Amino acid sequence: MTRQETAFTPLRSVLYMPSSNERALEKAKTIACDGLILDLEDAVAPDAKPAAREAAAAAAASGDYGRRTVTIRVNGLGTEWHDDDIVAASQAGPAAIVVPKVDSADDVARLVAAMEKAGAPDHTRLWAMVETPVAILDALAIARASERIGAFVLGTNDLVKELYAEHVPGRAPILPSLHTALLAGRAAGIAVVDGVYNDVKDTEGFLAECEQGRQMGFDGKTLIHPGQVEGANRAFAPSEAAVDDARGLIAAWEDGKGAGVVTYNGKMVENLHVESARRTLAIDEAIRGLGTA
Repeated sequence: MTRQETAFTPLRSVLYMPSSNERALEKAKTIACDGLILDLEDAVAPDAKPAAREAAAAAAASGDYGRRTVTIRVNGLGTEWHDDDIVAASQAGPAAIVVPKVDSADDVARLVAAMEKAGAPDHTRLWAMVETPVAILDALAIARASERIGAFVLGTNDLVKELYAEHVPGRAPILPSLHTALLAGRAAGIAVVDGVYNDVKDTEGFLAECEQGRQMGFDGKTLIHPGQVEGANRAFAPSEAAVDDARGLIAAWEDGKGAGVVTYNGKMVENLHVESARRTLAIDEAIRGLGTA
């Protein structure tokens, strides 16, 4: 087993919620998302940030969000709010602290040192947002910089901006960057969560991007609206056919041990296929355990 503890902790749908909005924090308790990012950054006006910090910390420490993976996104390194955010978030002990624009292994070292100085419990991981060209180019070093790193979160809006690229269906301009982040994340054994889809009214486009993300290998997708949760949950869960196929493949492998070549549905079965099938079943079991599949 690698460091990827999140492989069996579903992160199909990870919803940003503004921590300055008390109603949003309350509503989040009823939304069937796998994860929450209680946001102190983009969704919060500068004059509201201190109150939002207190609200996010209280929410994360409350235990009121059930089985959801609750995280806090702090303001970035170098901002006037960052240090206080890190202290408050660390002391609240969420599942993870999400940090924007983590660009190097040195950034990770600084963040981890600050978290530990502030008393972050062992279970609180660091989720690094990968959203700049330098972060993509240094992705493997970032992913391997600390055992605290639990996930990459793709910041695709910032990445498109900094590349002078365009948002287009299929995301061709940033596919190399997405693949690079995935390669680094998988090499380091951490989860990798896809970026947001901006047009909440374009259901067809959103579902197509979820399908693309699942095919590429992302664990799930970050979301900006509760209406996107159901689609992401479906897209990133193994289908019934995939689960049945996995069970059949594993049964054929176990029945054929010692018999030389093992086949299933006319195809040769090797150990790598069995590992993939077992992962499919583990993910399916974890999702069913949530009661929201």
